[in-house]
Amino acid sequence: MGLRQGAIRVAISFVGIIISALLAWPLSGIIRPVLPHVGFHNPVTIWLLPPFLVFIILLSVFKSIGMLAHHKTNVYYKYKTDDLQRLLWERLNKRVGLGLGLLNGLAYFVLITFVIYDFSYWTVQVAPSDQEKFSVRMLNRMGRDLQDTGVIRAARAIDPLPEIYFKTADLAGLIYQNPQLLDRLSAYPAFLSLAERDDFKKLGQNADFQTAWKNHSTFSELWNNPQVVAIRQNQDTVSMVWNIVSTNLDDLQSYLQTGQSEKFSQEKILGRWDFNAMTSLTALVQTRANVPSSDMAAMRALWSAAYAKTTFVAGSDGQAFLKTLPQHFKSQPNQPTTYDTATWQGQWKKDGDNYDLTLASSSANKPATATINGSQLTLKTDSDTFIFDRE
Repeated sequence: MGLRQGAIRVAISFVGIIISALLAWPLSGIIRPVLPHVGFHNPVTIWLLPPFLVFIILLSVFKSIGMLAHHKTNVYYKYKTDDLQRLLWERLNKRVGLGLGLLNGLAYFVLITFVIYDFSYWTVQVAPSDQEKFSVRMLNRMGRDLQDTGVIRAARAIDPLPEIYFKTADLAGLIYQNPQLLDRLSAYPAFLSLAERDDFKKLGQNADFQTAWKNHSTFSELWNNPQVVAIRQNQDTVSMVWNIVSTNLDDLQSYLQTGQSEKFSQEKILGRWDFNAMTSLTALVQTRANVPSSDMAAMRALWSAAYAKTTFVAGSDGQAFLKTLPQHFKSQPNQPTTYDTATWQGQWKKDGDNYDLTLASSSANKPATATINGSQLTLKTDSDTFIFDRE
């Protein structure tokens, strides 16, 4: 192409390749906000497409300038010089164009390698299966070839993507390659409130997704699960999840590896707490005098069943959930005691060493205070005391 196009066009194209590549990422912020308004909603697409568009637009400008300069020069030698000068110019133009064309080819090659590197950095970790689509398997193969041949060093040297891109890929790979971390992930303090949303509850209860995840099914199978599709098509949810991940990335990575969160370790209320029926019942009995042993046995049996699923959840965003709390106990002769259950949701706020809570259900409000002693949380309302153990 350099031999055919000539030195002027190829030289200006070479300058255009360099400048366009340098400006593609810095100027991508101009295009990125526009994409959601023209039908692009996938966060990965919104992040990666703008630099490519900027590169194409800038390079097109330089190529247009090169064509114009080549045309003017060609007209000059064709109509304003003799045949000898024209022939000398054409020979020089082609031969220099050949050399510059090789530089253009090298520039394109390096740019292609960093594109392969950036995409394969994700796919090698989250889509390594031989059952993936041909395009994914080929991308993985090219990414490994970059590593094996050492060309990856050139790709890294010019890669403009921020570190968070690669850290997020490492996190995704860690989770995908270790499905047993899914429970630990849902217990991360920043995700606790998110896990109480209906859409994520349905995903957690989706037997097909859970089986596919634990069996290392292909990424496309996980990505196209109906529940996953419903979540990722909700732009508010995607933005919220990304905001949580991006602001807690290093701590989340460390938490998944060690089970400890340094960032949230100071807030003792954070986490899931299971209702301790026997301890709570003992605390209740201590406020009453002379409870017959028969009544105590009956209450123990009732509480063990009624409070079996009662839990308390406190998220890092200040949300609190008192889940499956029994209420409205009804006793009839010769009939088992019946009761309703309700989930109370509200906010928690630290008050010295204790915590103030404002909880509400569909029919009432329940202000409460919480104190923590080791791995035990005591929740007191106006009329009740509930004791929980850390999950």
